[in-house]
Amino acid sequence: MLERISHGVTLLWGWRRTLVVAAAGALAAFAQAPFHLFPVLWISFPVLVWALDGAVELKKTGTLARLGPAFRVGWAFGTGWFLAGLWWIGAAFTVDLARFGWMIPFALAFLSLGLGLFHGLATALARLLWSDGPTRIVTLALGFFLADWLRGHVLTGFPWNLVGYGLAANGPMMQVASLVGGYGLTLLAVPIFAAPALLVRATAADRRGFVAAAALFVAVVGFGAVRLVLNPTEFVPGVRFRIVQPAIDQWKKWKPEFKTETVERYADLSSGPAVGSTATGAAASELRPALAAGTMSADRNGGRLPPGITHLVWPESAFPFVLTDEPWALSTIAELIGDRVTLLTGAVRVEMPSAGEARPRWYNSIYALGPGAEVLAAYDKVHLVPFGEYLPFQETAENLGLRQLTEFRGGFTPGPRLRTLEIPGTPPFSALVCYEVIFPGEVVDPTRRPEWMLNVTNDAWYGLTPGPWQHFHQARLRAVEEGLPVVRAANNGVSAAVDPLGRVVAHLTLGAVGALDFDLPRSRSAPIAARSGETIAWMLASIGLMGVLYRRRNHIRK
Repeated sequence: MLERISHGVTLLWGWRRTLVVAAAGALAAFAQAPFHLFPVLWISFPVLVWALDGAVELKKTGTLARLGPAFRVGWAFGTGWFLAGLWWIGAAFTVDLARFGWMIPFALAFLSLGLGLFHGLATALARLLWSDGPTRIVTLALGFFLADWLRGHVLTGFPWNLVGYGLAANGPMMQVASLVGGYGLTLLAVPIFAAPALLVRATAADRRGFVAAAALFVAVVGFGAVRLVLNPTEFVPGVRFRIVQPAIDQWKKWKPEFKTETVERYADLSSGPAVGSTATGAAASELRPALAAGTMSADRNGGRLPPGITHLVWPESAFPFVLTDEPWALSTIAELIGDRVTLLTGAVRVEMPSAGEARPRWYNSIYALGPGAEVLAAYDKVHLVPFGEYLPFQETAENLGLRQLTEFRGGFTPGPRLRTLEIPGTPPFSALVCYEVIFPGEVVDPTRRPEWMLNVTNDAWYGLTPGPWQHFHQARLRAVEEGLPVVRAANNGVSAAVDPLGRVVAHLTLGAVGALDFDLPRSRSAPIAARSGETIAWMLASIGLMGVLYRRRNHIRK
């Protein structure tokens, strides 16, 4: 049966081959969050291998011409992969459906076809060293590793749903990221999941290749299981967080007329009961009149938060206004947190234009506010979202009438660099806004290692779709790679505390409303991936390439 299927796929051509391979790519997307159905990859990748076996050009000469069929196979696979895995991005255009709804099919087509080019590059490169033996799954791994790395770096990068994340579907499986990093996962995942393609001919070499891939998978899972057992979660004494997840409607979030209501909601949830309650708590009725008047009486030393809370966290761009320009809001925050709590919140920051500048500079930032709502520290987002926070060729695009989803002219300005922040009452931390957390090896200041990571985000753009779960899963992987816990506050989820091995200590699910209390997990010593960066992955890739070249040379001699 398997031999019949493989021959059938290999002999496909034209639109039939394109359709089958695209369907295999779409099926593979279900290995990503929130489904984590990684066994589907044992179907998708063998189909891809068999399609590449038949992707030959008989009429044309020249290297590029000969690689054309292989490139088209990978492009189709990638288009299916990204369309099935990233369709939820279209939900962002429904926030203002009348203005942006028409763009949904074009945006999804452009994104899927564009990102699919990287998978086309992967299969074309693999085809350069293709063979009939087991080394072809190694060459495929090398191609996808390079393509995923390029996708994470070209044009500011978009390393979302890397191929290797299928090998990180659960706690034990994701631990190998502490050795090889995020891109290195792809290097291991492809030969593991492509291995069933070797069972067709079942030569001695094919059988050895299949056994090696199976042993690699067992080693990955075994390593992870042992690592989890030997490293229980520990906590930093005296540091207790409260995360607020307000689930504010996206169409309201940026409207200044809702500013008082927005601050009310944060204050209600901050002072109310914990763990995802939909009620606003007993303090709500007391807070509203004072908030409406712009004042609030409270015990300045204790604030209005429950005893024991040392740090309060609100999500990305929490306010539909510039916080530092609104004294009433700062006064409200000061009364809420008192003298014993530090507020960490996302907020828009603005710098007035200097000489020669026509517009102010806007930053997507994180503030740390202490007693009296004094700004203790601030961080400006470095990795901005293309088309969401800025437009490529911003001025030219605006002159044509285009706007990014945040709409205001000029877009956001990127911050200068990642920084480790230090504030009273907590170990030093790395601040990350929104999708900055998806970049492997780029989440901490290399000159000053932090002891935890703060990730604030607003995934409400994407509603109750797989997108926020995929985002959260990548945050867990950064924890494993860096050996650092993650504190994550999201507008509508998923808010959570994650320990340095990626275990979820506490969380508020997608769409929930409420507050979440937890102690800060303690960091671990930097794992190999954090100390060496991408070095181990590139070393493994080099060894794999040398092995493929050696086998190819011997095959040619014979």
